[in-house]
Amino acid sequence: MTLDAKAPSIADLRARARKRIPHFVWEYLDSGTGTEATLQRNRAKLNEVLFQPSILHGEIEPDISTRFLGQDYPLPVGIAPVGMSGLIWPDAERMLAKIGAVRGVPYAMSSVATRLPEDMAPHLGDHAWFQLYPPRDAGIRQDMLARVRDAGFTALILTVDVPAPSRRERQTRGGLTQPPRLSPRLMTQVARCPEWAWKTARLGMPRMRFVESYADTKISNMSLPSNAHVGYLLRTSPSWDYLADLRREWDGTIMVKGVLNPTDAKQIEEAGADAIWVSNHAGRQFDAAPAPIEVLPGIRAATSLPIIADSGVDSGLDVLRMIASGADFVMLGRAFHYGLGAFGAKGAEHVLDILQADMISCMHQIGAQKLSQLSDKFFLDR
Repeated sequence: MTLDAKAPSIADLRARARKRIPHFVWEYLDSGTGTEATLQRNRAKLNEVLFQPSILHGEIEPDISTRFLGQDYPLPVGIAPVGMSGLIWPDAERMLAKIGAVRGVPYAMSSVATRLPEDMAPHLGDHAWFQLYPPRDAGIRQDMLARVRDAGFTALILTVDVPAPSRRERQTRGGLTQPPRLSPRLMTQVARCPEWAWKTARLGMPRMRFVESYADTKISNMSLPSNAHVGYLLRTSPSWDYLADLRREWDGTIMVKGVLNPTDAKQIEEAGADAIWVSNHAGRQFDAAPAPIEVLPGIRAATSLPIIADSGVDSGLDVLRMIASGADFVMLGRAFHYGLGAFGAKGAEHVLDILQADMISCMHQIGAQKLSQLSDKFFLDR
């Protein structure tokens, strides 16, 4: 039986992954914050974006390739940064980086990954991006940038929508702490997931090695909320001056992630950023945030910068919805980790196959041969 027959949708990967990942890890991956209204809003607002089906348009061959930030990609999709990927599935960062390299799509690594940037250098392709949670200390920031650059990352993602830890109540109830500590309750969950357990044991308990390399004894011994981590003690809530400093220190591409306001988008463009990333942190940060799909048209009208979007995307149709609403490129995080949990590396790569097939199928229905035609072929059912 082929992988597509076993899991033809990302929802199928999600269902299988849930059985193969310990519950406390699942709650970390799958949860939002508060009542999870923002997480639900992401899905609901995507569903409101409808396309007018086309008939009698003859045979077409949809082209889903795209050019973004001066690079050509086989499809307008990449692997978004997810903190502690290696907790969700052992060796996740290396697996995802190799998939990105082989398939020619961006792989974005988080500051709070379980591997060091230097460890990733042999596995990175031509489209390696690094998500920076902004450190408060300028010296630490400059050292981080040098290490990231030397490892082979060519684009920097400044994340601006985490000014403080969010509550993430469901994650807290799940029992995950940072660094992870296995209580008897959690050990029982681990025992039910033997593949995750033995692979994790072989590699060692996941830790945020990059940020921990800057944490001295005093910082490491400071108390934190159970769902927070040492990274919060290093990072700051960045300002416009911070963005200006970063622009001077990093000579590559800079993307600003976490934008939901058209006014901010215009100012980010004026500050010299290269791209805007429209995101509400996948519903994990603020339970009253709008869905990216809602604000994309306004942000598109406010800036000429390339736009990335994420949050709530779980199909090729959703990718088309984002592009039709103003995005140039779409990133997915949870979906690739569902794939890892379901079938390991081949499951994560299968996500790209699912998205590609769904995009092409939907474009046939719409009668769109190119992605650039999508904005003329949809309407909002408000």
